[in-house]
Amino acid sequence: MSVWDRTPDRRRATAWAAGVGTPGSYVGADEAITADMAADGGGRLQEGQLYRGVSGVDQDPRPMSAEELAGLEDPMAVVFFRQGKWPMTLEELLDGLTEANTLPAQAVYMISEAGQIAPDEAPELPRDIRFAITRASPGKDPDLLVSSDPASAFLQVAAWDPTAHVFNYYMRISPAWVWTGNSWSALEPGSRGKGCFDSHVNGSVVMKELKQPWINWQSMAATIQLAPDDPLRDNPLYRQVIGAERLELTVRGLVTRWTTARLEAVAGDGTVQHPDHLLRQLFTSTTVNLTSTPTQSATVTRDGKNLVLPMGFWLNADALINDLGLPVSVETAPSAPALFYADSLAAFGFRLEERTSNFSRQGDTFFAFVVPEAAYEDNEVVRQLVEKSLVPAKFAACVLMVDFTNPVFSPIRAQLMKYVPTAPASTATWCDEIATTVVAAATTLPTDSPEGQFAENWSLPETEWRAVFVRRIDDYLEKATARIRTASGFDDCTRLAESRRREFKAMRLNEFELSLPTTDIPADTPRLRMNEDATVTAVT
Repeated sequence: MSVWDRTPDRRRATAWAAGVGTPGSYVGADEAITADMAADGGGRLQEGQLYRGVSGVDQDPRPMSAEELAGLEDPMAVVFFRQGKWPMTLEELLDGLTEANTLPAQAVYMISEAGQIAPDEAPELPRDIRFAITRASPGKDPDLLVSSDPASAFLQVAAWDPTAHVFNYYMRISPAWVWTGNSWSALEPGSRGKGCFDSHVNGSVVMKELKQPWINWQSMAATIQLAPDDPLRDNPLYRQVIGAERLELTVRGLVTRWTTARLEAVAGDGTVQHPDHLLRQLFTSTTVNLTSTPTQSATVTRDGKNLVLPMGFWLNADALINDLGLPVSVETAPSAPALFYADSLAAFGFRLEERTSNFSRQGDTFFAFVVPEAAYEDNEVVRQLVEKSLVPAKFAACVLMVDFTNPVFSPIRAQLMKYVPTAPASTATWCDEIATTVVAAATTLPTDSPEGQFAENWSLPETEWRAVFVRRIDDYLEKATARIRTASGFDDCTRLAESRRREFKAMRLNEFELSLPTTDIPADTPRLRMNEDATVTAVT
């Protein structure tokens, strides 16, 4: 087995192969990887060399040829590697860009899953503070993003190649650097979901906590706590940290940039290459974002204001309402009495745990009710497919309205992927052909089957489907609002939220224990789903 395919006990930072020796610590990341390589007979990496090491494809890293290096046009290759420069620390990397007068506009962001836990409350708790740093030309979106901890124990870069129109991904493994693939590698069967592509699932940059309140990030919504004598206070980068609300805009722009380049490459000539690669981002959850209420859990009291649960918990509002423009009448997500939330924390044993430090504290995450929601990068593919007239809006809506009350991890909607072709297809007819195949299959299946649900949606006249879908969504949200204003209804939603969180915890995108709460809900509890009448039942 390749060193690149080994999964550490706890994934760190961006879930790239990091070989940490001790869960909960970055210390020894480079050493652990090189030790593994030596044990495999590959030896240590040599100083002054760029290696190629794509997880799932390369058994071990190998030196890149001069021709391969010449084919890389991103800032890391141009400023450093082609010039024989090998920055080993975060400071050396940033200073090198500045000295080369390349991408002078710098923005610094900071994240820590333990950041809202007072340092004096848990002095042994790993803080896991990381910087995310972007470099850009003035007035432009960034072309280089750096992820590192303050001590440069790990150092990883995503750099945009303006010639190939891809992000190239690099990681430092002292005393060298490794090219771990590019955006296309994320989509190739051999490397998909492996190495850095277990988080950069579709080839773009990632910010899991994309929306307000930007969970775990330093932002206008929350400040990461430091001890008065924390040496990080003297770090020049710390003094440059700005709010993650700015990073959200950056990440959205970069996801859009890669999606635009990708669609031009695979569907720009009237033929869709690998239709399944595109439509899996409509039919399935290739990845997710994390969202929450904007309310700090510690401020919720039994007699307080109603708690508005995130709209992404109820349905994929970003796709159906914002992108496809369904004019629903409900303006805010359903809300529940605060006492039901407060009571649920005790009833279900909510707590935060970090095993390496034996940290445990009763209660929820800093922001209440963190749950996975449909990923922006999935929705952006669908939005652009519709905008470019590659997918009819009705087709996208008909798919999304199958099991729409379960916006993530829907096995029902995912079953329709078997009707999506894998061979090249005409952009003029591919969606109609898929729809025809599904509708034909539905004739021999129950009406509530995935095929039956899609067929019913597809049968709606062009002049009526929007109004029908709006009525269904409005009726559902009205029922959901009434349901969570009962104790039993809110408890069911708590169980459903935990069911979805556990599906997220099974993903390699789950990197830090403190991202989500732990509960006393039994581990063998069946997976749950939301029904259109706002009841919660087991997945069958």
